[in-house]
Amino acid sequence: MKALLVGEYRDGKVLASTYELVAFAEKIGAQAAMVVIAGKESVPKFDGRLHLADAAKHGEYNPDVHKKLIQEAVNRENPDMVVLAHSSYGWDLAPRLAVALGAAQISEVVGYADGAFVVPACNAKMRRNLKSKTPVTVVTLQSGAFTLDGDPEGAPAIEPLDTPDAASTIEFVGYEAAQKSDVDLSRAEVIVSAGRGIGKKDNVEMIAKLADAIGGQLGASRPVVDSEWVDHSRQVGTTGQTVSPKLYIACGISGAIQHLAGMKKSEFVVAINTDPDAPISEIADVMVLADLTQFVPVLTEKLKVM
Repeated sequence: MKALLVGEYRDGKVLASTYELVAFAEKIGAQAAMVVIAGKESVPKFDGRLHLADAAKHGEYNPDVHKKLIQEAVNRENPDMVVLAHSSYGWDLAPRLAVALGAAQISEVVGYADGAFVVPACNAKMRRNLKSKTPVTVVTLQSGAFTLDGDPEGAPAIEPLDTPDAASTIEFVGYEAAQKSDVDLSRAEVIVSAGRGIGKKDNVEMIAKLADAIGGQLGASRPVVDSEWVDHSRQVGTTGQTVSPKLYIACGISGAIQHLAGMKKSEFVVAINTDPDAPISEIADVMVLADLTQFVPVLTEKLKVM
């Protein structure tokens, strides 16, 4: 099995998501080559063949041109799959590639088992296995689903990549910085997060009181934010903030991969949930099996008198 990995480059450096692609290839035992449109000074650490195109000529973001460059790398490598990160770059480029290659596209892959790609279903409450019926499959990987055991290492064999036709109707202007939030959870040492399992908006105050009792910040999962129970500035996960507190308390959070990717660097994780098989139990240091509407108020009162 051969995989062509499509690395990402931005503001003069190769993004960390590129190494999640490498971790995926290692996990499934695939022979891997890589293509990246980058600066010549920013070569990813990787053992394998690297098809390197010049970002100064082709742009950091230009899907029309990047598609043609990746097609050329596909012609050279003849891979079984083309693998991208499930990012704004991958969202845009993957379907373009799939159409151009006549390939199936499978998005948000979080695992690989028995020749099938594992993807979330039913709002990440369940998972399903998908198999492609085309010779080549275009795949995007969910952020945080695959990680290297150690630091990236290796020295690739570089092959220059270019295309004679670099015309495009798209002009890359630049990047717009995300609006700064009044709440910076990335600096918090203690975070208490509310998940869908808290039941209703009125229960957010209960979680906030626990956070106050231990000098922490209130956080939330995406379903809670989408329901407008908590402001987006407090969302933890791939579409929110990435945090690494000393203590993370997850209240009613099942543990979708998108949320885990945002808090997995926490030093100590306490999960309060009624489901012993919730995915968050796999990373929790302490798993409290209880009705949080009964447990959290009692815990809060105990902490207040300490």
